[in-house]
Amino acid sequence: MIMPEAILENDDSVAELAYEDLGWVGNDYDDPEISRLRDYLEASNGIRELEIVSPSEIERAASLFHRDGFVAVRDALTPEQVDWLNMGCEREIRNILAIDKHRRGNRGSHRYCFGNASKTGELLHHPEWAMLVDLPTVTPIVTAIWGAPSYLCHGGAGDFCLPGTVEYQRLHSDMADRIMWGDHVFGSFHDHRGMLTYRDLPVPRIACNFLTVDFTRINGPIRQIPGTQYSREPFPTLQEEPEWMKLSTVCPAPAGSVLIRDDRAWHGGTPNLSQEVRPILNVQYWAPWYRENTRPCMPREIYDSLSDHGKQLCQFIVTDNELETGLRPDLGRTPRLMTPEYQDEKL
Repeated sequence: MIMPEAILENDDSVAELAYEDLGWVGNDYDDPEISRLRDYLEASNGIRELEIVSPSEIERAASLFHRDGFVAVRDALTPEQVDWLNMGCEREIRNILAIDKHRRGNRGSHRYCFGNASKTGELLHHPEWAMLVDLPTVTPIVTAIWGAPSYLCHGGAGDFCLPGTVEYQRLHSDMADRIMWGDHVFGSFHDHRGMLTYRDLPVPRIACNFLTVDFTRINGPIRQIPGTQYSREPFPTLQEEPEWMKLSTVCPAPAGSVLIRDDRAWHGGTPNLSQEVRPILNVQYWAPWYRENTRPCMPREIYDSLSDHGKQLCQFIVTDNELETGLRPDLGRTPRLMTPEYQDEKL
């Protein structure tokens, strides 16, 4: 459910502000409580003995993915690709913040989903994002995970958290069994017998999250809970969540890495108490045997620039029609369970 929110206000100062000065709106960097949390995270945050593999370690990457529900891979992007992506991120972030003076966000205060803010629901109409669809450093690993190259791309966008994001986002996963909401269908899998859920399946969906900045202990690294992709346990509320889970973050990890995730695995956002914007871009894939509803989000001219395999991946999201691009006036708003007043509601 999406909850009504206050009308956003334009921010005419965004164009003049330095990129690193776009956050900390309404929050004080030097607040004693925030400073204590920053010091604690500097000392304690991060998955212990986090293994980050190289693109050539294909079998090891696939093994870690199947074990943990995610795997981090360094050097997925070249320095030049990272620079190009960061320019695209800054452009889109400034456009979003120009209509959100108080940094209300669409995933909680100072926290944003690029896709929710976009009228297409994705950002694959931009060449920076389309570049990520079929990378030689990533495609072999995704192919190994599924055992075939015939998977499909169904979108690509990502998220960012500004400096001054002081709250945790509650744990969640990015898919569920098929449900109806009015005339809208969400998800795909449904067992009419009530015996199986999407968590009993082999990997149905993968998200590849690309780091364009170093993930540090204090700049809002994603937290991933290993081995939860098959769990039928309810997600804990923030009050119930044990401390080790709050500290189970993918850091430190260098810019240019990719985090390949099973969409079912528990994950959530963490505070960005630094002085830098933390973006993370994504491309999303379906297993060769899995489908959900799609909507066109890639213009033909972008599609034509892809590799042959990239075209195969994007065959169901390309369109010859003109896309209505730009931002939703409300930035897509915030799902109920990511708003402060519902953080302790049971799922």
